[in-house]
Amino acid sequence: MAEGQRLFVKVTRDSLPQVKDKYPFLYLERGRLEIDDSSIKWIDADGNVVPLPVATLNALLLGPGTTVTHEAVKTAVAANCSICWVGEDSLLFYAAGFLPTADTRNLKRQIELASDAQQSLEVARRMFARRFPDAELQGKTLQEMMGMEGHRVRALYQQKAEEYQVGWKGRQFTPGKFELSDVTNQVLTATNAALYGILCSAVHSMGYSPHIGFIHSGSPLPFIYDLADLYKESLCIDLAFSLTRELAGRYDKHKVSAAFRRRVLDANLLTRIGDDIQEIFGEGNARRRRK
Repeated sequence: MAEGQRLFVKVTRDSLPQVKDKYPFLYLERGRLEIDDSSIKWIDADGNVVPLPVATLNALLLGPGTTVTHEAVKTAVAANCSICWVGEDSLLFYAAGFLPTADTRNLKRQIELASDAQQSLEVARRMFARRFPDAELQGKTLQEMMGMEGHRVRALYQQKAEEYQVGWKGRQFTPGKFELSDVTNQVLTATNAALYGILCSAVHSMGYSPHIGFIHSGSPLPFIYDLADLYKESLCIDLAFSLTRELAGRYDKHKVSAAFRRRVLDANLLTRIGDDIQEIFGEGNARRRRK
């Protein structure tokens, strides 16, 4: 796929971020991280060498075909730069290395909000307000807002089925049996997973926890599922129904992946995530009031 269609582009000396503060993350694939005079260098598949300014990075996202030396990990940790292992373009999230010296300000703020019942409800209300901009949500309980959301999503599925003239029998997914679902459900499952991967990488890179949610609970990644609901309508649901007729009954992971990438790029998702988190935490509003 051409670089213009990638979520992340090849790292070169010219493409390294020029920042005054820490840059959220840098994605790398098909190369090797090594040490050169106590600094980290990236050697790509063509043998090009690029010094990496890890002191200005929150996280390195290591994609397919990457290797890293023990000394490179130690140097990244010393610079407060975490390391995450991800799938291509971070569409799948596998694991993350946590730093004993990491900045925990964002995590502490998340914990403070989640541990206070009233503040946690306010965060949830801001999330729901994104989907119900004209509804009066003040005074409603979390359960009431979740019920509204469930009704909205079911209606949205039916609306998209009629819009794209696609048969729809409801959301169906059996873990481990992906192929048993119809094409629309397969696209939904695949793009949801890809969205979770992107959000996991971003959340880790910014120092938040995917495990501390405000709406979802009892699942491995409640905060990721909370955030994903902000973006699913355009990135996953509309895409699934619009692709169904084109796929003509046969799931094609390459077409689905390419179409999903285009939507993520068009939505400027990677830029939006950090600002959206601050806004739902009430920090965006606070900054505007101070100005």
